[in-house]
Amino acid sequence: MRIDIVHMGAGKLSYEIRNIIRVAEKLQQFGIKVNLENIGDPVAKGERIPAWMKEIVAGLAKEDSSYGYCPTQGILETREFLAKLNNRNGGVHITPNDIIFFNGLGEAITKVYGLLRSTARVITPSPTYTTHSASEAAHAGQLPVTYPLDPSNHWFPDVVELRRRVKYNPSVAGILLVNPDNPTGAVFPEEILREIVEIAAEFDLFLIADEIYQNLVYNGRKAKRLADFIGSVPGLAMKGISKELPWPGARCGWIEIYNADKDPNFSRYVQSILNAKMVEVCSTTLPQKAIPQIFLHPEFKKSLDERRRRYEKLSGIAYDRLKEIDGVLVNRTNGAFYMSVVFEDGALNNRQTLDISIPEAKALVEELTSDPSTANDKRFVYYLLAATGICLVPLTSFNTELEGFRMTLLEPDEAKFRKIIDKLVTSIRVYLDSDKGEICAVPRPVAP
Repeated sequence: MRIDIVHMGAGKLSYEIRNIIRVAEKLQQFGIKVNLENIGDPVAKGERIPAWMKEIVAGLAKEDSSYGYCPTQGILETREFLAKLNNRNGGVHITPNDIIFFNGLGEAITKVYGLLRSTARVITPSPTYTTHSASEAAHAGQLPVTYPLDPSNHWFPDVVELRRRVKYNPSVAGILLVNPDNPTGAVFPEEILREIVEIAAEFDLFLIADEIYQNLVYNGRKAKRLADFIGSVPGLAMKGISKELPWPGARCGWIEIYNADKDPNFSRYVQSILNAKMVEVCSTTLPQKAIPQIFLHPEFKKSLDERRRRYEKLSGIAYDRLKEIDGVLVNRTNGAFYMSVVFEDGALNNRQTLDISIPEAKALVEELTSDPSTANDKRFVYYLLAATGICLVPLTSFNTELEGFRMTLLEPDEAKFRKIIDKLVTSIRVYLDSDKGEICAVPRPVAP
């Protein structure tokens, strides 16, 4: 074309969580049965939607109003309900006007970063959920600005390093928290969260908290909401129904805005987000109408408790087995439904392999890993997928230099989950030893 039409940040938009499915689909054509442990979709993994929830949605589908536009910020009754829910728990109080609905948090994330001035940066955790880091980098057309989560300290934020990076990077205007965290499953203690608020107050920053997993916490932990500890610092929390209901296909999320009146610049920024949403008219109506009915249903808490107990049990099974492996560092998952495992420095190299008995699958993996710049953990994930059918996500795809992988705790069949973990543990050991002698074969599942 006569001029370059590609946005300068377009190259920053990559989503390995979905990209690896393309590889899995090709391998399935070769007869390999794939276990998708890469994406946080409870429904895809076989979780059953409760009958009472289906009845609510079916009833709303019969109402004509469910098919029309709703107010740009969202249905007033639902926003009133959510504001009361927030205020009942203390902390910063909000009104319905402090809530804006979006078609999923993915849309909210792209707007929250995309409407910042290109020179204003949000410092994000490392590792962090790809949509955050990629959207922030794309808006600036530069690499993400990050602060480390420490796998040697339960994946907690390194607050000292965060302060240093904020101090010496004057372009940083905001700090992102993902709590409970994706991809690590960590739940951050209140004292660390309050230290981060102090940094924001000291350097006149705003805060973003992704709280989509706020009600999926276990192992005796309790997740603190941003509203609980933000004080007078401006900020916003991202929430939704895709995980805790679970209803990811609803694409229904919202942001809650705190202390917009404390800073005129932040207030104008929030208004720009609302104006951008106004251009689209509104978000989908029916899921918003369902929220109060589902949250108030007497079976909702029971359903949530049952899911938490299951994730807690699976987190213990995975942790107890994976921690036995020499050369890896693993932390118990306390929130959300992910576990991140880190390989120790030097454990991985580009000579390690697993036996892939199907020639076409072996050729595909060798082609995918032929580039010397391919991350070592990505190489491991591809070999694991072709050799065993276990589909994970390389940790380096979450904007970190740490080599490892993220897996989910979503398999509803405990016996099957144990088999997957056993096979994973065996495969890691074989892979790490494969450049020291003869390669051992790992049994692979074959589709019927």
